This record gives sequence, C-alpha cells and structure tokens, in this order.
Amino acid sequence: MAATKTRISSFSRNISAVSAPQLPGIKCGPNGTFFVSSGIPDLDKILGGGFALGSLVMIMEDAEAPHHMLLLRNFMSQGLVQNQPLLYASPAKDPRGFLGTLPCPSSSKDEKSRNHDTEQEKGLRIAWQYKKYFSENIDDHKDSKQEFCNDFDLRKPLERHFYSGQRVDCVSIKDSPNPATLHDRCATFLAQFPRNDGSFSCMGRIAIQSLCAPQCELSNMDWDILSFIRSLKSMLRSANAVAIITFPPSLLSPSFCKRWQHMADVLLSVKAIPDEDKELGKLLTGYQDMVGFLNVHKIARINTQVPMILEATTFSIKLQKRRFIVLECLNQAPIDGSSGTSYGTSGGCSGSSKSGALDF
Repeated sequence: MAATKTRISSFSRNISAVSAPQLPGIKCGPNGTFFVSSGIPDLDKILGGGFALGSLVMIMEDAEAPHHMLLLRNFMSQGLVQNQPLLYASPAKDPRGFLGTLPCPSSSKDEKSRNHDTEQEKGLRIAWQYKKYFSENIDDHKDSKQEFCNDFDLRKPLERHFYSGQRVDCVSIKDSPNPATLHDRCATFLAQFPRNDGSFSCMGRIAIQSLCAPQCELSNMDWDILSFIRSLKSMLRSANAVAIITFPPSLLSPSFCKRWQHMADVLLSVKAIPDEDKELGKLLTGYQDMVGFLNVHKIARINTQVPMILEATTFSIKLQKRRFIVLECLNQAPIDGSSGTSYGTSGGCSGSSKSGALDF
C-alpha cells in the first residue's frame, strides 16, 4: 500500500517567538508590535498601548493656541527620562533653548495627590469585599507602569542632566534652503537603531516642530516636503524609532493637506476652546476645566489588517491642578439641569413631549 502523503501548504506561518525587549520604555503588543509611550498615560490607553515602533505620528496644529506643544513636550520628555536618543528639529534659530521648557516627571508625593481622587471614585464603584484584590493588582503593576510611562508636571522644568549629554541632537530648519539637510540628519540618526530580528539594543525618537512654518524657507516647497515625509516613513519602518511631526494645516493647500494626512500612521489634531463660549458650556460637563480638544483621526495598524474601532474620537484636554495633562471623553450636560440623559426627554416614538405610555 502506498504511503499517504501529508499535504503541506506553500504558505507557512512564522511562529518564531519574538523575545520581549529588556529596555525600559518599550512594551510588547499584539502581532509582534512594540509600543513606546507618548508621555501621556491617557493617550497611550486611547491608542491601544502607545505609539508603535516604526510609525510616523502627525499632529495638526491649531492656529489659535499652541496646544500641540503639550503633546510634543511630553513625548520628548518621556524619551529623555528613559535615556532614549532624541533628534529635535524646529523653525527656531536656537532649538536647544526649547529643551529647557520640557516638563519634569512628577514625584511620588505628586502622584499620590493626583491619584487620590481617582482612587476614591474607583472605591465607590467596587464592592468593599473586593477592595483588597484591587489594591493588590495596582501594586503589582505599579512598577511596570512607571517604567513605561511617567506623569509629567508641567510646572517643573526637566533637570538639565537629562538633555545636556550627547544623546540629544538639535536641528534648526529656519534657514534650510531645502529639506535635504533635515533628511540627511534623520537618516544618520535612524541608522543607529537598525531593526534586526526583534533585538533591541536601543531606540530613538524624532520630534519635528511646525514643519512648513511661515518663518521657514521650506514653506513653499510642497512637493519636496512631501517627498521628505515619504522617505522618512520608509526609513522608520526599518528602524527602532518613532517620529512626530506637527504642522499647521491652515497654511497648506487642501490637496497637499490631504496628502500629508494620508502619509501619517497616527493622525491627531488639537483645537483650542473659544473663551466664554456659553453655548458650548451648556452642552458639555466640566467645560470650565477644559483647555482644548484632541481629535483622533487615524491609528497605526502594523502587522495586522484588523481595524481598531474607538469608543470616541474626540476627547477633552484638561490640566488637572494646572499641572498634569488629562484626556477625557466628552460628556454631554443634561438639559435644564436634570439628572437624566441629554437626549430622550420624550419617551414616545412619535416625538410627543407628553409623558405617559409610548405612542406608536
């Protein structure tokens, strides 16, 4: 009797396990994806773990207020605290002076005072007999959370020894005649972090502020800048690094603005809140504590084709105690000060405002 042959498909799944990195600030995610922190704990949760290694993050600025600087500063400080090399490009004449405005990680006393209110709220939602298990769970994961993401105090500047070394490279793009100089600096920087079979010896961060700003000569080089962004994205794919680019969309033509957005792996936008907007204050709860809005337009999906569906795409930016950045979902205020929902004051399907049985 002829021996039966085992049918083997020509497609084989790579089941080789990727070793978890030992470097602080890197977290293993699904499908072999590794994440680095954005420097804002709430933003990491919204994005499903943080910024994926090898991704290009783009933030659309608001012409009314520089709220994009809040995200950029925390991203840079998080990398410097974890001893990750940084390349910072700015339209300023002296970009190194900006490093003195970066926030400092909060102390243990600040973290306790910041988490005191949230712990009380959690205690109200959890039955008393389960409190001990909840506290143990928090204690078990406290160290790992601090290694990955810190809470930064916006009132305290970052200590000088974090950015005075040689691991910080600053570039001024104010007088650059073309993006070739910036491209070469990025290529040299990313060459230090090759991606070799999931091994992690080090990882880097790139922060480019206000690309195509009016004070730069690059503002009139639309196609050259687009080519630079495309090249930077391809270099990031083969490097253990993450890049953030902020840009003013109001200064770009609509067609080029769409092209820029299409090139981003993660696309965010910030918007300032108008002063004393009474109509908006009636619609949203906690409006007096808000400083702006954060919109999530796109999330990086690397090594997978499954989309990530968010519960919300617009979040409020709050400064808790004017020191810590907090992102929250928008909650609509109840109508006429009632405790019910903002919609559905009428229970009838016909839209009748009379209370009583449902009118079909």
